[in-house]
Amino acid sequence: MKSNGQSTVFGRRKEPHTVIIARGNEIRHFTVRPWLAAFIGSALAAIAIGYLLATSYLVLRDDLIGATTARQARMQQAYEDRISALRAQVDRITSRQLLDQQLMETKVSELLARQTQLSQRHGRLGPILERAESEVGDVPAVSDAPAKPDAEITGSLSQAPTYSVASLSAGDTRPFSLWSTRSEPLDNETAADRADKLFVSINASLKTIESQQLTRITTLADNAYRNADAISQALQAAGLPVDAELDKNDVGGPLVPLDSSMIFDSKVKELDEALDALDQVKKEARKLPLTNPAPGHPVTSPFGVRTDPILGTAALHTGMDFRAPIGMPAKVTAAGVVTKAGWNGGYGRMVEVDHGNGFSTRYGHLSEIDVTVGQKLAAGDVIGKTGSSGRSTGPHLHYEVRHNGEAVDPLRFLAVGKKVAHYL
Repeated sequence: MKSNGQSTVFGRRKEPHTVIIARGNEIRHFTVRPWLAAFIGSALAAIAIGYLLATSYLVLRDDLIGATTARQARMQQAYEDRISALRAQVDRITSRQLLDQQLMETKVSELLARQTQLSQRHGRLGPILERAESEVGDVPAVSDAPAKPDAEITGSLSQAPTYSVASLSAGDTRPFSLWSTRSEPLDNETAADRADKLFVSINASLKTIESQQLTRITTLADNAYRNADAISQALQAAGLPVDAELDKNDVGGPLVPLDSSMIFDSKVKELDEALDALDQVKKEARKLPLTNPAPGHPVTSPFGVRTDPILGTAALHTGMDFRAPIGMPAKVTAAGVVTKAGWNGGYGRMVEVDHGNGFSTRYGHLSEIDVTVGQKLAAGDVIGKTGSSGRSTGPHLHYEVRHNGEAVDPLRFLAVGKKVAHYL
C-alpha cells in the first residue's frame, strides 16, 4: 500500500490549500476551500468593476457635479441670508429694548417729578386753603387722590390713548409719559404695551389732580372776589363807606403763554390777592355797627320824627327803641372803645362806644352799666343790662348810631348787616 497521499483505486488525491500561521509555540492553520476562494475573488472583481463604472459615470457626467455644486451654493447663500436677517432682527430688538428702557426711565423720572411737584403744591396749598375756607366758606372739596378708583383705572387701560415715536413731529409738546415705542398696535399685547398704557393712565390721573387743584384755587378766588363785591355793594348801596378797590375789569397786556408751574403760581397769587381783598372788606365792614343789639325783640319806635311819648308833640327820635325786659344783657354791635359810661340826662344810664372812622353807638335807659370809659370791646360784648332809667315810659333799649356826632338811621346799618351777615 502506498502512502496517505495516494490511492490504489482512484489514483492521486488533491489536498486542500492550507494556510498555516505560526507565532512562537502557537500554530494556527486555515483551510481554504476552492469554492470559498472563487467566491472571494468574484466579490472583489464585482467591487472593482462597480467602482470603475461609478467613477466613469461621474467623470462623464460633469453636469451632475455642477448641479450639485450650484445647489450647495444656493443652500449656503440661503443660510447666509437667514443669518443676516436674524442679525438684523436681533439688532432691531436690541434697539427697541434700549429705546423702551430710555423712555421708561424718562417716564418714571417725569412722573416722580410731577409727584414731587404735587406734594410741594399740597404743602403750599394747605395753609392757604384753610384760610380760604375760613374766609370764603365751604367749597366742594377736591381730593388729592387719583380721580378714578383702581377698578375704573384698570378698566380704562384698554381705552388709554397712545402715541408712537414715528408720529411725533418736531414741534410736538406732549410729555414723554404719553409717548409709546410702538409705531403700530400689536395683535398680542406685550408687557411694554401694558406699561405704556399704565403710564398714560397715571399721567392722566396726575393731570386730573393738577386740574382739580387749579379749579379749586380758581373757585375759591372767584368766591372771595364775589363775597368782597357783595359786601362792598351792600355797604355802598346803603351809603356806608368802604375802602377797597375790587374792580378787576380794567385789565390788559400782551399774551404770554404759561407753563403749568407758572399757572399754578399765578392762581395762588390771585387767590392770595382775593383773600386779602376779602379780608380788607371784612375788616372795614366789621368796624361798622351792622349787628342787631337786641335780636328777636321788636322795634317799638323807629328813627325819625314821631310824637313825643311824654309831651305828645312832634319830635325827632335819634335812635331805635327795642322792647326788652329789665335785666336783659345789652350787647355792643361792633368792636370799639368805651367813651362814655354813666348817667346822661334823658338817656338815663348810657354807654357810648367809638368804632372809628367817625362812627359811634349809644345804648340808653340801662338799668346797669358793666363797662368803664377807655375799655376796649369786641363785637357782642355785654356793656350792661336793659332797663327804664332816664326819660322813659317803660323798659326798653334805646339804640343810636352816630357818624361824626350826627345821628343816622340805625335801620340802614341793620339792613346791610342782615345782607352781609353770612359773609362775615
